[in-house]
Amino acid sequence: MRFLFLGDMVGRTGRSAVIERLPGLVADLKLDFVVVNGENAAGGFGVTEEIFLDTIAAGADVMTTGNHVWDQREALVFATRHDAFLRPANYPDGTPGQGSGLFVARNGARVLVANVLGRAFMHPELDDPFRAAEAIVSACPLGEQADAIVFDFHAEATSEKQCFGHFLDGRVSVVVGTHTHVPTADHQILVGGTAYQSDAGMCGDYDSSLGMDKEEPVNRFVTKVPRGRFEAASGPATICGLCVEISDRTGLAERVSPLRVGPRLDEVLPPFWA
Repeated sequence: MRFLFLGDMVGRTGRSAVIERLPGLVADLKLDFVVVNGENAAGGFGVTEEIFLDTIAAGADVMTTGNHVWDQREALVFATRHDAFLRPANYPDGTPGQGSGLFVARNGARVLVANVLGRAFMHPELDDPFRAAEAIVSACPLGEQADAIVFDFHAEATSEKQCFGHFLDGRVSVVVGTHTHVPTADHQILVGGTAYQSDAGMCGDYDSSLGMDKEEPVNRFVTKVPRGRFEAASGPATICGLCVEISDRTGLAERVSPLRVGPRLDEVLPPFWA
């Protein structure tokens, strides 16, 4: 199975780049399943139902989120209407929406996708992400109810992300980190067969501070006095993500590569799908 994960869409430029380029990527790379993190798509904070639907129409099968999931208050309503919209699974019982779901890929494979929020240096501090992940995997094991399992671990600390990957190694297909908006160079297949990357990076303008116009963040570091709001940067966006070839036999990763398409970073496409 050919799987693509795209990191956090940031602002109009990030979501526009994904919506414009994703149909071509699905066709050219013959992708079977696509997950996109959309939690920063609406002006850098949250996501609207219109943006969610546009992203799905462009070729995404599932949208994951993170700590900004409720920044657009309408998400509290539309989260209950769309199974393909995931909020972190470790929110308390009774929170609108769902944190995981079982979906069917273009090749017919059953794909379990889960979204979990880390706790180190994160707000809000939710339930234990490791216990939440254990419950999800135990209820739908790889090779039984699911042919592939993908986790978006939305977290700040690299150490927590790495430990989360090792915790699930061999029991899921992919663990990919989001939230820090900078693509890491540690894409790999862990010893148990799980594809891992600490952060997929963002889909946004990299001439920025994490996708935000750089002037105000720089000002706050230098003067400690806010002069205005953070605004999403509006320059040309680079799309960043992770490509994984998942075994149809075992559900574990066979090959892994970053994906980068855009003007600011060196472009990378998976060589094994050329």
